[in-house]
Amino acid sequence: MNSLLSQAKSKEKHSAPMVYLVGAGPGDPGLITVRGKQLLERAEVIIYDYLASKKLLKYVPKDAEFIYAGKRGGGKHTHTQAEINEMLIDRALSGRMVVRLKGGDPFIFGRGGEEIEEIVKAGIPFEVVPGVTSATAAATYAGIPITHREYTSTVAFVTGHEDPTKKDSNIAWDKLATGVGTIVVYMGIKNLESITEKVIKHGRDPQTPVAVVRWASTSEQRTVVGNLENIAEIVRKNNIKPPSLVIIGEVVNLRDTINWYEKRPLFSKRLVVTRTRDQASELVNMLENYGAECIEYPTISLEPVDSYEILDRALEDIETCNWILFTSINAVDYFFKRLFELGRDVRDLKGPKVAAVGRVTAEALAGRGIKADLLPEEFTGEGLAETLINDGVAGLNILIPRALKAREVLPQRLSGAGAEVTLAPVYQNVLPQSSAGEKLKDDLRQALEEKSVEMVTFTSSSTVKNFVTLLDISGPDELQKLMTDVAVAAIGPITAKTAESYGLTVDVQPAEYTIPSLVESIVGYFTSQPAG
Repeated sequence: MNSLLSQAKSKEKHSAPMVYLVGAGPGDPGLITVRGKQLLERAEVIIYDYLASKKLLKYVPKDAEFIYAGKRGGGKHTHTQAEINEMLIDRALSGRMVVRLKGGDPFIFGRGGEEIEEIVKAGIPFEVVPGVTSATAAATYAGIPITHREYTSTVAFVTGHEDPTKKDSNIAWDKLATGVGTIVVYMGIKNLESITEKVIKHGRDPQTPVAVVRWASTSEQRTVVGNLENIAEIVRKNNIKPPSLVIIGEVVNLRDTINWYEKRPLFSKRLVVTRTRDQASELVNMLENYGAECIEYPTISLEPVDSYEILDRALEDIETCNWILFTSINAVDYFFKRLFELGRDVRDLKGPKVAAVGRVTAEALAGRGIKADLLPEEFTGEGLAETLINDGVAGLNILIPRALKAREVLPQRLSGAGAEVTLAPVYQNVLPQSSAGEKLKDDLRQALEEKSVEMVTFTSSSTVKNFVTLLDISGPDELQKLMTDVAVAAIGPITAKTAESYGLTVDVQPAEYTIPSLVESIVGYFTSQPAG
Protein backbone atom coordinates (compact mmCIF):
# COMPACT_ATOMS: atom_id res chain seq x y z
CA MET A 1 0.00 0.00 0.00
CA ASN A 2 2.77 2.44 0.94
CA SER A 3 4.60 1.75 -2.31
CA LEU A 4 1.39 2.38 -4.29
CA LEU A 5 0.86 5.68 -2.51
CA SER A 6 4.47 6.62 -3.19
CA GLN A 7 4.05 5.82 -6.87
CA ALA A 8 0.87 7.86 -7.00
CA LYS A 9 2.60 10.82 -5.39
CA SER A 10 5.57 10.52 -7.72
CA LYS A 11 3.26 10.78 -10.74
CA GLU A 12 1.62 14.01 -9.59
CA LYS A 13 2.59 16.76 -12.01
CA HIS A 14 2.83 20.41 -11.15
CA SER A 15 1.56 22.61 -13.96
CA ALA A 16 2.93 25.67 -12.16
CA PRO A 17 6.67 25.97 -11.43
CA MET A 18 7.75 25.44 -7.82
CA VAL A 19 11.08 25.13 -6.04
CA TYR A 20 11.56 23.74 -2.54
CA LEU A 21 14.82 24.50 -0.75
CA VAL A 22 15.23 21.75 1.86
CA GLY A 23 17.78 21.51 4.64
CA ALA A 24 19.14 17.97 4.77
CA GLY A 25 20.66 18.31 8.23
CA PRO A 26 24.27 17.61 9.19
CA GLY A 27 24.79 14.03 7.97
CA ASP A 28 22.64 11.66 9.99
CA PRO A 29 19.66 11.01 7.65
CA GLY A 30 17.42 10.60 10.70
CA LEU A 31 17.73 14.34 11.35
CA ILE A 32 15.75 15.35 8.25
CA THR A 33 12.56 17.22 9.15
CA VAL A 34 9.16 15.62 8.58
CA ARG A 35 8.36 18.35 6.04
CA GLY A 36 11.64 17.74 4.25
CA LYS A 37 10.94 14.01 3.95
CA GLN A 38 7.42 14.69 2.63
CA LEU A 39 8.83 16.86 -0.15
CA LEU A 40 11.53 14.35 -1.07
CA GLU A 41 8.80 11.71 -1.52
CA ARG A 42 7.06 13.95 -4.07
CA ALA A 43 10.08 15.35 -5.90
CA GLU A 44 10.24 15.19 -9.69
CA VAL A 45 13.69 16.75 -9.83
CA ILE A 46 16.20 16.46 -6.97
CA ILE A 47 19.35 18.61 -6.96
CA TYR A 48 21.51 17.56 -4.03
CA ASP A 49 24.77 18.58 -2.37
CA TYR A 50 27.96 16.83 -1.31
CA LEU A 51 27.11 17.20 2.39
CA ALA A 52 23.55 15.87 2.07
CA SER A 53 23.33 12.22 3.13
CA LYS A 54 22.89 9.97 0.10
CA LYS A 55 20.61 7.79 2.24
CA LEU A 56 17.96 10.51 1.96
CA LEU A 57 17.72 9.80 -1.77
CA LYS A 58 15.86 6.55 -1.05
CA TYR A 59 12.79 8.67 -0.29
CA VAL A 60 12.82 10.19 -3.78
CA PRO A 61 10.67 8.48 -6.46
CA LYS A 62 12.81 6.35 -8.76
CA ASP A 63 11.51 8.11 -11.87
CA ALA A 64 12.66 11.54 -10.66
CA GLU A 65 15.62 13.31 -12.25
CA PHE A 66 18.63 13.09 -9.92
CA ILE A 67 21.27 15.82 -10.25
CA TYR A 68 24.41 15.85 -8.12
CA ALA A 69 25.57 19.41 -7.55
CA GLY A 70 28.25 18.80 -4.95
CA LYS A 71 30.81 21.47 -4.16
CA ARG A 72 33.90 20.65 -2.13
CA GLY A 73 36.89 22.54 -0.83
CA GLY A 74 39.77 23.21 -3.19
CA GLY A 75 37.51 24.10 -6.11
CA LYS A 76 36.28 20.53 -6.66
CA HIS A 77 32.85 21.57 -7.95
CA THR A 78 30.53 19.47 -10.08
CA HIS A 79 28.63 22.62 -11.06
CA THR A 80 29.25 26.29 -10.45
CA GLN A 81 26.75 28.24 -8.38
CA ALA A 82 25.55 29.99 -11.53
CA GLU A 83 24.92 26.61 -13.19
CA ILE A 84 23.00 25.39 -10.15
CA ASN A 85 20.82 28.51 -10.21
CA GLU A 86 20.15 27.96 -13.90
CA MET A 87 19.21 24.29 -13.37
CA LEU A 88 16.77 25.21 -10.61
CA ILE A 89 15.04 27.77 -12.81
CA ASP A 90 15.00 25.65 -16.00
CA ARG A 91 13.60 22.55 -14.26
CA ALA A 92 10.96 24.54 -12.42
CA LEU A 93 9.84 26.35 -15.59
CA SER A 94 9.37 22.94 -17.25
CA GLY A 95 6.48 22.40 -14.83
CA ARG A 96 8.17 19.90 -12.53
CA MET A 97 8.43 19.93 -8.76
CA VAL A 98 12.05 20.76 -7.94
CA VAL A 99 13.64 19.97 -4.58
CA ARG A 100 17.01 21.49 -3.79
CA LEU A 101 18.55 19.40 -1.01
CA LYS A 102 21.32 21.21 0.88
CA GLY A 103 23.46 20.01 3.77
CA GLY A 104 22.69 21.53 7.17
CA ASP A 105 20.38 24.54 7.01
CA PRO A 106 20.01 26.34 3.65
CA PHE A 107 20.25 29.81 5.19
CA ILE A 108 23.27 29.26 7.45
CA PHE A 109 26.39 29.48 5.27
CA GLY A 110 24.59 27.40 2.65
CA ARG A 111 24.17 30.06 -0.06
CA GLY A 112 20.46 29.35 0.07
CA GLY A 113 19.69 33.05 0.13
CA GLU A 114 21.57 33.57 -3.12
CA GLU A 115 19.67 30.75 -4.81
CA ILE A 116 16.30 32.08 -3.66
CA GLU A 117 17.18 35.58 -4.91
CA GLU A 118 17.64 34.15 -8.42
CA ILE A 119 14.41 32.16 -8.16
CA VAL A 120 12.54 35.31 -7.13
CA LYS A 121 14.01 37.19 -10.12
CA ALA A 122 12.66 34.42 -12.37
CA GLY A 123 9.20 34.85 -10.82
CA ILE A 124 9.07 31.28 -9.52
CA PRO A 125 7.25 30.52 -6.25
CA PHE A 126 9.28 28.73 -3.58
CA GLU A 127 9.34 27.31 -0.07
CA VAL A 128 12.31 27.01 2.28
CA VAL A 129 12.43 24.15 4.79
CA PRO A 130 14.97 24.66 7.62
CA GLY A 131 17.42 21.93 8.53
CA VAL A 132 19.45 21.04 11.61
CA THR A 133 22.50 23.20 11.16
CA SER A 134 25.95 21.64 11.39
CA ALA A 135 27.03 23.84 14.30
CA THR A 136 24.45 22.57 16.75
CA ALA A 137 24.77 19.01 15.46
CA ALA A 138 28.57 18.96 15.70
CA ALA A 139 28.47 20.29 19.25
CA THR A 140 25.67 17.98 20.37
CA TYR A 141 27.17 14.84 18.80
CA ALA A 142 30.55 15.70 20.29
CA GLY A 143 28.99 16.06 23.74
CA ILE A 144 29.35 19.85 23.92
CA PRO A 145 26.37 22.07 24.80
CA ILE A 146 27.07 25.33 22.99
CA THR A 147 25.23 27.22 25.72
CA HIS A 148 25.09 26.37 29.43
CA ARG A 149 23.82 28.48 32.32
CA GLU A 150 27.01 28.01 34.28
CA TYR A 151 29.31 28.78 31.33
CA THR A 152 27.73 31.08 28.74
CA SER A 153 24.43 32.34 27.39
CA THR A 154 25.83 33.66 24.11
CA VAL A 155 26.96 31.93 20.94
CA ALA A 156 28.10 33.13 17.53
CA PHE A 157 28.20 31.28 14.20
CA VAL A 158 31.08 32.48 12.06
CA THR A 159 32.39 31.46 8.65
CA GLY A 160 36.07 30.69 8.40
CA HIS A 161 35.90 31.07 4.63
CA GLU A 162 34.45 34.39 3.53
CA ASP A 163 33.67 35.34 -0.05
CA PRO A 164 37.15 35.53 -1.64
CA THR A 165 36.03 38.44 -3.85
CA LYS A 166 35.43 40.72 -0.85
CA LYS A 167 38.10 43.37 -0.23
CA ASP A 168 37.74 43.40 3.56
CA SER A 169 36.48 40.97 6.18
CA ASN A 170 33.22 41.92 7.88
CA ILE A 171 33.89 39.65 10.86
CA ALA A 172 34.58 41.80 13.91
CA TRP A 173 37.05 39.52 15.66
CA ASP A 174 37.87 42.33 18.12
CA LYS A 175 34.28 42.17 19.40
CA LEU A 176 33.71 38.44 19.00
CA ALA A 177 36.86 37.33 20.81
CA THR A 178 35.65 38.39 24.26
CA GLY A 179 32.07 39.46 23.56
CA VAL A 180 30.67 35.98 22.90
CA GLY A 181 30.93 32.92 25.13
CA THR A 182 30.96 30.21 22.44
CA ILE A 183 32.23 30.74 18.91
CA VAL A 184 31.43 28.12 16.28
CA VAL A 185 33.42 28.43 13.08
CA TYR A 186 32.20 26.85 9.84
CA MET A 187 34.70 25.93 7.12
CA GLY A 188 37.58 27.04 9.31
CA ILE A 189 40.16 24.27 8.94
CA LYS A 190 42.17 25.91 6.16
CA ASN A 191 42.45 29.19 8.10
CA LEU A 192 42.42 27.74 11.62
CA GLU A 193 45.82 29.07 12.64
CA SER A 194 44.95 32.57 11.47
CA ILE A 195 41.58 32.44 13.23
CA THR A 196 42.99 31.36 16.59
CA GLU A 197 45.70 34.01 16.37
CA LYS A 198 43.06 36.70 15.82
CA VAL A 199 40.98 35.49 18.77
CA ILE A 200 44.03 35.47 21.06
CA LYS A 201 45.21 38.84 19.73
CA HIS A 202 41.88 40.42 20.65
CA GLY A 203 41.92 39.25 24.24
CA ARG A 204 40.76 35.65 24.53
CA ASP A 205 42.79 33.48 26.92
CA PRO A 206 45.17 31.26 24.89
CA GLN A 207 44.17 28.34 27.15
CA THR A 208 40.52 28.59 26.10
CA PRO A 209 39.45 25.04 25.13
CA VAL A 210 38.73 24.30 21.48
CA ALA A 211 37.16 21.24 19.81
CA VAL A 212 37.24 20.39 16.12
CA VAL A 213 34.59 17.97 14.89
CA ARG A 214 34.80 16.28 11.48
CA TRP A 215 31.84 14.65 9.70
CA ALA A 216 29.52 15.39 12.61
CA SER A 217 26.63 12.96 13.30
CA THR A 218 27.99 10.25 10.98
CA SER A 219 29.90 7.07 11.72
CA GLU A 220 33.00 8.86 10.41
CA GLN A 221 32.76 11.55 13.08
CA ARG A 222 36.10 12.37 14.66
CA THR A 223 36.75 14.93 17.40
CA VAL A 224 40.02 16.43 18.62
CA VAL A 225 40.35 18.81 21.56
CA GLY A 226 43.00 21.37 22.47
CA ASN A 227 43.14 25.09 23.20
CA LEU A 228 43.53 28.26 21.17
CA GLU A 229 47.29 28.01 21.42
CA ASN A 230 47.74 24.45 20.17
CA ILE A 231 44.60 23.34 18.30
CA ALA A 232 46.03 24.16 14.85
CA GLU A 233 48.99 21.87 15.48
CA ILE A 234 46.73 19.13 16.91
CA VAL A 235 44.57 19.29 13.78
CA ARG A 236 47.66 18.96 11.56
CA LYS A 237 49.07 16.03 13.52
CA ASN A 238 45.73 14.19 13.41
CA ASN A 239 45.19 14.96 9.71
CA ILE A 240 41.76 16.48 10.32
CA LYS A 241 40.30 17.62 7.00
CA PRO A 242 37.07 19.32 5.92
CA PRO A 243 34.17 19.08 6.46
CA SER A 244 34.89 20.12 10.06
CA LEU A 245 33.57 22.65 12.55
CA VAL A 246 35.53 24.50 15.23
CA ILE A 247 33.99 25.12 18.66
CA ILE A 248 35.72 27.68 20.88
CA GLY A 249 34.71 28.20 24.50
CA GLU A 250 34.69 26.87 28.04
CA VAL A 251 31.72 24.64 27.23
CA VAL A 252 34.17 22.32 25.44
CA ASN A 253 35.23 21.11 28.91
CA LEU A 254 31.81 19.48 29.31
CA ARG A 255 32.69 16.93 26.60
CA ASP A 256 34.44 14.80 29.25
CA THR A 257 31.07 14.36 30.96
CA ILE A 258 28.52 14.51 28.16
CA ASN A 259 30.26 12.76 25.24
CA TRP A 260 27.71 10.13 24.22
CA TYR A 261 27.76 9.55 20.48
CA GLU A 262 31.34 8.42 20.13
CA LYS A 263 30.96 6.03 23.08
CA ARG A 264 28.26 3.89 21.47
CA PRO A 265 29.48 0.28 21.16
CA LEU A 266 29.38 0.11 17.35
CA PHE A 267 30.53 3.68 16.71
CA SER A 268 32.64 3.96 13.53
CA LYS A 269 31.97 0.31 12.58
CA ARG A 270 30.86 -0.28 8.98
CA LEU A 271 28.62 -3.31 8.49
CA VAL A 272 27.13 -4.74 5.32
CA VAL A 273 23.46 -5.75 5.51
CA THR A 274 22.44 -8.25 2.83
CA ARG A 275 18.71 -8.56 3.52
CA THR A 276 16.10 -7.54 0.96
CA ARG A 277 15.63 -3.78 0.85
CA ASP A 278 12.11 -4.06 2.31
CA GLN A 279 13.24 -6.22 5.22
CA ALA A 280 16.54 -4.53 6.04
CA SER A 281 15.04 -1.69 8.05
CA GLU A 282 14.72 -3.55 11.36
CA LEU A 283 18.31 -4.80 11.31
CA VAL A 284 19.69 -1.48 10.02
CA ASN A 285 17.79 0.58 12.59
CA MET A 286 18.96 -1.58 15.49
CA LEU A 287 22.59 -1.54 14.36
CA GLU A 288 22.52 2.22 13.77
CA ASN A 289 21.08 2.75 17.25
CA TYR A 290 24.34 1.27 18.53
CA GLY A 291 26.37 3.63 16.35
CA ALA A 292 27.13 1.47 13.30
CA GLU A 293 27.18 2.65 9.71
CA CYS A 294 25.21 0.20 7.60
CA ILE A 295 25.86 -0.41 3.93
CA GLU A 296 22.67 -1.85 2.50
CA TYR A 297 23.50 -4.43 -0.16
CA PRO A 298 20.31 -6.41 -0.83
CA THR A 299 21.33 -9.74 -2.32
CA ILE A 300 17.82 -11.07 -2.86
CA SER A 301 14.60 -9.71 -4.25
CA LEU A 302 11.26 -11.35 -3.52
CA GLU A 303 8.82 -11.96 -6.36
CA PRO A 304 5.52 -13.88 -6.65
CA VAL A 305 5.65 -17.27 -8.35
CA ASP A 306 4.38 -17.71 -11.89
CA SER A 307 1.60 -20.08 -10.81
CA TYR A 308 -0.39 -20.48 -7.59
CA GLU A 309 -2.15 -23.60 -8.83
CA ILE A 310 -0.89 -25.85 -6.00
CA LEU A 311 -1.85 -23.37 -3.28
CA ASP A 312 -5.23 -22.65 -4.87
CA ARG A 313 -6.08 -26.36 -4.94
CA ALA A 314 -4.96 -26.77 -1.35
CA LEU A 315 -7.17 -23.86 -0.26
CA GLU A 316 -10.14 -25.42 -2.04
CA ASP A 317 -9.68 -28.54 0.13
CA ILE A 318 -8.46 -26.75 3.25
CA GLU A 319 -10.90 -28.65 5.48
CA THR A 320 -8.94 -31.84 4.79
CA CYS A 321 -5.68 -30.23 5.96
CA ASN A 322 -4.43 -30.93 9.49
CA TRP A 323 -1.50 -28.49 9.67
CA ILE A 324 -0.24 -25.41 7.84
CA LEU A 325 3.45 -24.78 8.49
CA PHE A 326 5.02 -21.35 7.98
CA THR A 327 8.81 -21.27 7.85
CA SER A 328 9.34 -17.53 7.21
CA ILE A 329 7.58 -14.19 7.33
CA ASN A 330 7.88 -14.11 3.53
CA ALA A 331 5.75 -17.23 3.32
CA VAL A 332 3.20 -15.58 5.61
CA ASP A 333 3.11 -12.40 3.53
CA TYR A 334 2.68 -14.11 0.16
CA PHE A 335 0.28 -16.78 1.45
CA PHE A 336 -2.14 -14.20 2.80
CA LYS A 337 -1.76 -11.96 -0.20
CA ARG A 338 -2.94 -14.85 -2.39
CA LEU A 339 -5.67 -15.80 0.08
CA PHE A 340 -7.11 -12.28 -0.09
CA GLU A 341 -6.76 -12.15 -3.89
CA LEU A 342 -9.04 -15.20 -4.03
CA GLY A 343 -11.70 -13.33 -2.04
CA ARG A 344 -11.09 -15.39 1.07
CA ASP A 345 -10.06 -14.37 4.59
CA VAL A 346 -8.71 -15.90 7.82
CA ARG A 347 -12.07 -17.50 8.62
CA ASP A 348 -11.37 -19.99 5.84
CA LEU A 349 -8.42 -21.31 7.87
CA LYS A 350 -10.47 -22.38 10.89
CA GLY A 351 -9.93 -26.11 10.27
CA PRO A 352 -6.16 -26.81 10.28
CA LYS A 353 -3.73 -26.04 13.08
CA VAL A 354 -0.98 -23.55 12.33
CA ALA A 355 2.72 -23.77 13.20
CA ALA A 356 5.48 -21.15 12.91
CA VAL A 357 9.19 -21.87 12.65
CA GLY A 358 10.10 -19.01 15.01
CA ARG A 359 8.93 -16.06 17.04
CA VAL A 360 9.12 -13.52 14.22
CA THR A 361 7.04 -15.72 11.94
CA ALA A 362 4.54 -16.25 14.77
CA GLU A 363 4.29 -12.47 15.21
CA ALA A 364 3.61 -12.09 11.47
CA LEU A 365 0.76 -14.59 11.82
CA ALA A 366 -0.58 -12.77 14.86
CA GLY A 367 -0.67 -9.62 12.75
CA ARG A 368 -3.16 -11.46 10.50
CA GLY A 369 -5.29 -12.50 13.46
CA ILE A 370 -3.92 -16.04 13.81
CA LYS A 371 -2.23 -17.40 16.93
CA ALA A 372 0.29 -20.12 16.15
CA ASP A 373 -0.64 -23.48 17.72
CA LEU A 374 2.97 -24.61 17.69
CA LEU A 375 6.34 -22.91 18.08
CA PRO A 376 9.42 -25.17 18.32
CA GLU A 377 12.13 -24.63 20.92
CA GLU A 378 14.73 -24.51 18.15
CA PHE A 379 13.80 -21.99 15.46
CA THR A 380 14.81 -24.11 12.45
CA GLY A 381 13.11 -26.44 10.01
CA GLU A 382 14.76 -29.33 11.82
CA GLY A 383 13.39 -28.09 15.13
CA LEU A 384 9.88 -27.75 13.72
CA ALA A 385 10.03 -31.23 12.16
CA GLU A 386 11.24 -32.83 15.40
CA THR A 387 8.49 -31.19 17.47
CA LEU A 388 5.76 -32.31 15.08
CA ILE A 389 7.12 -35.84 14.72
CA ASN A 390 7.29 -36.24 18.50
CA ASP A 391 3.55 -35.53 18.62
CA GLY A 392 2.88 -37.94 15.74
CA VAL A 393 2.27 -37.00 12.10
CA ALA A 394 1.51 -40.35 10.46
CA GLY A 395 -1.50 -40.02 8.18
CA LEU A 396 -1.78 -36.24 8.65
CA ASN A 397 -2.16 -33.82 5.74
CA ILE A 398 0.35 -30.99 6.04
CA LEU A 399 0.51 -27.87 3.85
CA ILE A 400 3.79 -25.92 3.64
CA PRO A 401 3.59 -22.56 1.81
CA ARG A 402 7.20 -21.64 1.01
CA ALA A 403 9.73 -20.32 -1.49
CA LEU A 404 9.94 -21.89 -4.94
CA LYS A 405 13.41 -23.14 -4.04
CA ALA A 406 13.89 -24.06 -0.39
CA ARG A 407 15.57 -26.59 1.87
CA GLU A 408 13.98 -30.03 1.74
CA VAL A 409 14.79 -31.12 5.30
CA LEU A 410 11.37 -30.28 6.78
CA PRO A 411 9.15 -31.95 4.13
CA GLN A 412 11.48 -34.96 3.83
CA ARG A 413 11.46 -35.66 7.56
CA LEU A 414 7.70 -35.25 7.82
CA SER A 415 7.13 -37.50 4.80
CA GLY A 416 9.51 -40.05 6.27
CA ALA A 417 7.40 -40.07 9.42
CA GLY A 418 4.25 -40.88 7.43
CA ALA A 419 2.75 -37.45 6.75
CA GLU A 420 1.17 -36.42 3.46
CA VAL A 421 3.02 -33.17 2.63
CA THR A 422 1.90 -30.59 0.08
CA LEU A 423 4.55 -28.06 -0.92
CA ALA A 424 2.94 -24.87 -2.23
CA PRO A 425 5.37 -22.29 -3.68
CA VAL A 426 4.07 -18.80 -2.89
CA TYR A 427 7.14 -16.65 -3.65
CA GLN A 428 10.60 -16.89 -5.13
CA ASN A 429 14.03 -15.45 -4.31
CA VAL A 430 15.62 -13.80 -7.34
CA LEU A 431 18.80 -11.83 -7.90
CA PRO A 432 18.24 -8.06 -7.82
CA GLN A 433 18.69 -6.54 -11.26
CA SER A 434 19.29 -2.80 -11.77
CA SER A 435 21.90 -0.32 -12.93
CA ALA A 436 21.97 1.07 -9.39
CA GLY A 437 22.77 -2.46 -8.21
CA GLU A 438 25.83 -2.53 -10.47
CA LYS A 439 27.20 0.64 -8.91
CA LEU A 440 26.44 -0.72 -5.44
CA LYS A 441 28.34 -3.90 -6.32
CA ASP A 442 31.33 -1.89 -7.46
CA ASP A 443 31.21 0.23 -4.29
CA LEU A 444 31.00 -2.88 -2.11
CA ARG A 445 33.92 -4.57 -3.86
CA GLN A 446 35.98 -1.43 -3.39
CA ALA A 447 35.06 -1.24 0.31
CA LEU A 448 36.04 -4.90 0.81
CA GLU A 449 39.29 -4.44 -1.08
CA GLU A 450 40.15 -1.34 0.94
CA LYS A 451 39.23 -3.15 4.18
CA SER A 452 36.88 -0.33 5.15
CA VAL A 453 34.17 -2.82 6.12
CA GLU A 454 34.35 -4.54 9.49
CA MET A 455 31.56 -7.12 9.09
CA VAL A 456 29.10 -8.67 6.63
CA THR A 457 25.78 -9.90 8.04
CA PHE A 458 23.77 -12.80 6.60
CA THR A 459 20.19 -13.59 7.58
CA SER A 460 19.54 -16.61 5.35
CA SER A 461 21.35 -19.08 3.13
CA SER A 462 20.04 -17.21 0.09
CA THR A 463 21.76 -14.01 1.19
CA VAL A 464 25.07 -15.88 1.37
CA LYS A 465 24.73 -17.56 -2.02
CA ASN A 466 23.62 -14.40 -3.78
CA PHE A 467 26.29 -12.30 -2.06
CA VAL A 468 28.93 -14.47 -3.70
CA THR A 469 27.07 -14.56 -7.03
CA LEU A 470 26.47 -10.82 -7.26
CA LEU A 471 30.08 -9.98 -6.45
CA ASP A 472 31.18 -12.07 -9.46
CA ILE A 473 33.61 -14.04 -7.32
CA SER A 474 35.88 -16.06 -9.59
CA GLY A 475 36.76 -18.65 -6.95
CA PRO A 476 37.38 -19.37 -3.27
CA ASP A 477 40.78 -17.68 -3.34
CA GLU A 478 39.30 -14.36 -4.47
CA LEU A 479 36.53 -14.60 -1.88
CA GLN A 480 39.05 -15.34 0.85
CA LYS A 481 41.15 -12.36 -0.21
CA LEU A 482 38.15 -10.01 -0.27
CA MET A 483 36.93 -11.19 3.12
CA THR A 484 40.29 -11.16 4.92
CA ASP A 485 39.93 -9.23 8.19
CA VAL A 486 36.18 -8.88 7.56
CA ALA A 487 34.05 -10.58 10.22
CA VAL A 488 30.97 -12.63 9.29
CA ALA A 489 27.71 -12.73 11.23
CA ALA A 490 25.10 -15.44 10.53
CA ILE A 491 21.64 -15.46 12.06
CA GLY A 492 21.59 -19.20 12.69
CA PRO A 493 23.28 -22.57 12.11
CA ILE A 494 21.82 -23.18 8.65
CA THR A 495 23.01 -19.81 7.39
CA ALA A 496 26.36 -20.34 9.09
CA LYS A 497 26.75 -23.74 7.43
CA THR A 498 26.13 -22.18 4.01
CA ALA A 499 28.71 -19.46 4.69
CA GLU A 500 31.25 -22.05 5.79
CA SER A 501 30.61 -24.05 2.61
CA TYR A 502 32.05 -21.06 0.72
CA GLY A 503 35.13 -21.05 2.92
CA LEU A 504 33.98 -18.20 5.17
CA THR A 505 34.67 -18.23 8.90
CA VAL A 506 31.58 -17.32 10.93
CA ASP A 507 32.50 -15.04 13.83
CA VAL A 508 29.02 -14.29 15.18
CA GLN A 509 26.05 -16.64 15.55
CA PRO A 510 23.40 -15.92 18.19
CA ALA A 511 21.91 -18.61 20.39
CA GLU A 512 18.42 -17.46 19.42
CA TYR A 513 17.88 -17.08 15.68
CA THR A 514 16.26 -13.64 15.65
CA ILE A 515 17.30 -10.17 14.50
CA PRO A 516 17.44 -8.72 18.05
CA SER A 517 19.64 -11.61 19.20
CA LEU A 518 21.85 -11.22 16.13
CA VAL A 519 22.35 -7.53 16.94
CA GLU A 520 23.13 -8.28 20.59
CA SER A 521 25.72 -10.84 19.49
CA ILE A 522 27.29 -8.36 17.06
CA VAL A 523 27.56 -5.77 19.83
CA GLY A 524 29.10 -8.39 22.10
CA TYR A 525 31.62 -9.35 19.42
CA PHE A 526 32.89 -5.81 18.87
CA THR A 527 32.91 -4.78 22.53
CA SER A 528 35.04 -7.84 23.34
CA GLN A 529 37.64 -6.91 20.70
CA PRO A 530 40.86 -5.22 21.90
CA ALA A 531 40.81 -1.44 21.47
CA GLY A 532 42.56 -0.07 18.41
